[in-house]
Amino acid sequence: MEENSINQNWINLGEATSFSDGSLKEIKIGKTKIAVTRKGDQFGVISGVCNHVGGPLGEGMLDSDYVVCPWHYWKFHFQTGEGESGYEADKVPSYKWKIEDGHLWVDLNSKTKRSKSPHEPHPLARPVKREPGHVRFVGISTTVMNKAHPRFSTSDFLLEMALNHAKEKGCETKLIKLNDLNFRACEGYYSKSAHACTWPCSITQMDPNDQLDEVYESFVHWGDVFLIATPIRWGVASSLYFKMVERMNCIQNQETIAGKHLLKNKIAGFVITGGQDNVQGVAGNMMSFFAEIGCQFPQFPFVAHTRGWNAEDMENNIDYVQNSELLHEGVKALTERMFTMADLVITGKAPEQRFERGGRKANR
Repeated sequence: MEENSINQNWINLGEATSFSDGSLKEIKIGKTKIAVTRKGDQFGVISGVCNHVGGPLGEGMLDSDYVVCPWHYWKFHFQTGEGESGYEADKVPSYKWKIEDGHLWVDLNSKTKRSKSPHEPHPLARPVKREPGHVRFVGISTTVMNKAHPRFSTSDFLLEMALNHAKEKGCETKLIKLNDLNFRACEGYYSKSAHACTWPCSITQMDPNDQLDEVYESFVHWGDVFLIATPIRWGVASSLYFKMVERMNCIQNQETIAGKHLLKNKIAGFVITGGQDNVQGVAGNMMSFFAEIGCQFPQFPFVAHTRGWNAEDMENNIDYVQNSELLHEGVKALTERMFTMADLVITGKAPEQRFERGGRKANR
């Protein structure tokens, strides 16, 4: 593979035997990162920077003849730099190499061109623009239950009451039950590198069967008002709630790493019910997260109900939620406060009618 040319720039990478069979190693030469692979008596030297979002190819793994990026698993041939079958037009630079006096050398001046085939952007990646229309009200149920044998949920009951009241106010409404969606838990791409956590979410882009795109679409593009309902489980929100917000961290990370503000003029409120206490702790945790992703809150932003630690007679808890006029009043009042605030931030006009807090004790 040796050639004579004044344009050659051969760099000694060390003894060939220092590269074990099947190995992949990242080497930095000045500002240049390369990924060096050995398969038997054959070597490969390609760029150490992935085409996707700049992942470190040399820190990945070797899958047959392909280097797999550790960030999002894009694959490139270890010698040619070509993308895996069907994506040959995606190509990272490759370099000439030679073995001389038992050492591996690479010619940095032999770098081939990087090429990126056009890829249709994910639908969620479109510019964020609110379409004209009435206030759009989204209810998020985080209750977990057996789909084949559903049970009564106090938080869902109040959430649906709020949505019905929002319809009466002229809002467009949408109910999302996380229990009905098939979506993966966050897999910690941010823990690999801040820039490995992308928008849209890395999982959403890679897995067409991941259904959290419905939640992302509602928060970023469609909705104006979000009412999140949760039961209290061991003093905290439900497991499905945490599964959702861990995945929604990609929205907040765009603020941190890209200076991109995805949520604008979004209003959030909460319904919290349970057989256990710690309402303020649950509410504080939820408000902290939604404040971090850019949401605003109306005055008195949550309605909650609990009968306390010792109230194990859940059938009576259900009866109270179904029949408490005070609690129902509080949910409707919260709905109106959220609607009023959303209308104000969307139109820029102060509403003619002021709504009272209503159902004050239901918030405790």
